[in-house]
Amino acid sequence: MPSERTMTNIVTVIGRGVPSNYEISVDGDIEPVEADSLEKTTVVSEHAVEGTIETGVQRFRFSGELANVHVLDWNGTAASESPSTPEIHIDYGVPGRKNNS
Repeated sequence: MPSERTMTNIVTVIGRGVPSNYEISVDGDIEPVEADSLEKTTVVSEHAVEGTIETGVQRFRFSGELANVHVLDWNGTAASESPSTPEIHIDYGVPGRKNNS
C-alpha cells in the first residue's frame, strides 16, 4: 500500500439528501481517508471505489490522475441530467494531515 505522502490528491463526494451511487477510478491507487465513516463504501480495487451516499461527505486519498467518475441518483439518472446526484470535488497536491488530538 502506498504511503500517505505519495497519495496527495483527494476526491470528495458530497451527498445531496437523496440516495445516490458513485464509481470513481484513478490511474494510481485510491483508499478511503476515514474508513470508519464509509460503512456503505466498497473499495473495488486499489484503483477504483464504488459506493452509495445520501447525506454527508466521503473522502478518498489517491495518487496519479482521476480517470473516471460516474454518479447516478436514486432512480439511475446520470449527473448531467439530475440535480440530485452527489457533488464531486477533486483536490490535487493536498499534504497529509496529522491528528493533533
